[in-house]
Amino acid sequence: MRASTTAAVAASSEVAGDDGVRRPGGEVHAWLPGQNQTVCGLQLSRTRLRRFPHVPFDYSDNDVLTEADPEGYVCPRCLAATQGRREGEKGWVRTNPRP
Repeated sequence: MRASTTAAVAASSEVAGDDGVRRPGGEVHAWLPGQNQTVCGLQLSRTRLRRFPHVPFDYSDNDVLTEADPEGYVCPRCLAATQGRREGEKGWVRTNPRP
């Protein structure tokens, strides 16, 4: 099976949605289908994370999770790995080099 480039969700628990489809709950990580680890490097088999290939990892760093959300924690390392650089950000540049 070929690895996908679109990140899906791997979570520590699951919750039944309103329509009966299982949804992620608990600790949420980004996972590329076809691999046995999350984007941040956790092994799915050893950490007992459940895979949700039908749920895209579309969280952002400014999302606010409330107690009504089944997701309790979104991995910041997975967020950083899936978001990439912000628009207009070129990376580190030396502005005043030493002589």
